[in-house]
Amino acid sequence: MPSDTPQPAFVLVRPQMGENIGAASRAMWNFGLDRMRLVAPRDGWPNPKAVAMSSGAGRLLDDAGLFETTADAVSDCAYVFATTARSRGLTKPVVSPERAMTMAAEKIAAGEKVAVLFGPERAGLENDDIARANAIISVPVNPEFASLNLAQCVLLTGYEWRRASTEIDHERIEMAGADWAQSIEIEKLAEHYEQRLEEAGFYYPPEKAEGMKIVLRNLWSRMRLTRSDVQMLHGIMRQMVRWKERGD
Repeated sequence: MPSDTPQPAFVLVRPQMGENIGAASRAMWNFGLDRMRLVAPRDGWPNPKAVAMSSGAGRLLDDAGLFETTADAVSDCAYVFATTARSRGLTKPVVSPERAMTMAAEKIAAGEKVAVLFGPERAGLENDDIARANAIISVPVNPEFASLNLAQCVLLTGYEWRRASTEIDHERIEMAGADWAQSIEIEKLAEHYEQRLEEAGFYYPPEKAEGMKIVLRNLWSRMRLTRSDVQMLHGIMRQMVRWKERGD
């Protein structure tokens, strides 16, 4: 079982090689992190090559959560970071690993669940994954050789988490009785608006529809919404649909 120590979940999205999953588990355990989640590993799960490479961190693999989609893997989280070395054309806060883990420590101290997304080795995260994140972690590496191995990226982020979680002076946010919305609630809100906008013919021309949907999802993830905010936005859309139906 994972420890009771408050910490972010590290989510490996569509990892390709068992060896890299095992190496990532070692990197996590070096810094006391044991909340690993896996999204659709290419070679299936469990993977004996991951176990062989884990070298003492095998219990992370035993307890790792397995998910079909990125949305499922972060559904219980209130704030999500996405690691990427490339510009993705999405308007999103971009922070260093140090700043990201400081933010994570603050949010976790306030009772929020936080996740960090790491992409597959060959191409990294897709825009559809990143659109579900609240902020991007960008490592200041050599621009002529920006590629980081999966385990290296996990190790670097884990190191910054260890520093932040032991040194941070946590800030407090007055929530006025509200709770931050979880990713699953944001996902349902996005689906609601996507469905209604589709019915209204908003996604036009058809060849631009997918890109427009990603931009809209990216907008939701940039906004810090409470559960009350989400309920209000659902209500606004429902009322607009009722008003249109009465007008007809």
